[in-house]
Amino acid sequence: MLVTLLRQLVQYKCVRSIDFTSGRFSRVDNFSTSCQWRARKKVSQYSTVDTERYSSLVRAVLTKTSSQTPESIEDEDSKLFGPIIRSKPPSQQPREPKILHPLVNEAKGLSEYLPGPLAHIPLERDSSKTSIPSVTRILQQTMPPEQAFYLERWKRRMIAELGEEGFKEYSLNLFRQGKLFHAAIENTFTQEAISKEDIECPAEVSGYMESVSHVLSDISGVRAIESAVHHSTLQYLGIVDCVAQYRGSLCVIDWKTSEKPKPLLHNTYDNPLQVAAYTGALNSDNNYNYQVENGLIVVAYKDGSPAHAHFLNSKQIMQFWEKWLLRLEEYAEK
Repeated sequence: MLVTLLRQLVQYKCVRSIDFTSGRFSRVDNFSTSCQWRARKKVSQYSTVDTERYSSLVRAVLTKTSSQTPESIEDEDSKLFGPIIRSKPPSQQPREPKILHPLVNEAKGLSEYLPGPLAHIPLERDSSKTSIPSVTRILQQTMPPEQAFYLERWKRRMIAELGEEGFKEYSLNLFRQGKLFHAAIENTFTQEAISKEDIECPAEVSGYMESVSHVLSDISGVRAIESAVHHSTLQYLGIVDCVAQYRGSLCVIDWKTSEKPKPLLHNTYDNPLQVAAYTGALNSDNNYNYQVENGLIVVAYKDGSPAHAHFLNSKQIMQFWEKWLLRLEEYAEK
């Protein structure tokens, strides 16, 4: 077998000398590229790099005393990849309503408020108003996809925890507590009592009432409670929770309950649009001899922790009024 191996070596001219006593090759060279015992040498991808071009960069990296700054890094990037081309992000023009209906009713004017009985106009739908949508319906039908996604995800999570029947009972309980809370607020402003602390309220909403107690102390001059409003031009309806002075500013006030804290205005989602819609409707409605340009969203908590009061000045109300007009247009197009 050794003889056969030697013959093969001689045939391919791969061996110059062999140490027969040790049985090992003393020198092997002149391997051809076709020799099966030696792999082809790979060509490094760095062999064609222009080392002179990047010599300053290499020295900067290897030098211990060198320090990089944003300017030096930018200069190195420029050498590696070319000059930086700074482009401006595409500008997104905010949408504007096709028709910017005024928030304030010019026909009514800004006349002074004439004292009178507390407005408590019920929402009555006669045959001529059956097709007029409510503010709540319009907002629900035009809810942004992202907001609808989170709402649906919350609903599915609650159903997974409580089951279908449990979730229905939970929702009905929330609705009932909301109505009791609004009724307690109404009693606070309509009943004659020595103090607001003397007014009794159901145990279920005592925490909510404790939560808003510091806000109630800043409210005076109540003009309307749970009163219907109708925008005669834009044709929509709503029920205003309260119209009163809050720290000296006349506001449309919306009372909300929440299981989670909502310390920031954006946590209230579409509530600012709702307040703006009610404000515009009240200003258009001839049942009210005054106009409002401010709003207030009060978020109450069942555990009695202090409610968050989000005040909307006239400038903010106007911004949300324009967004409400866009939602109205979207609803009309459906």
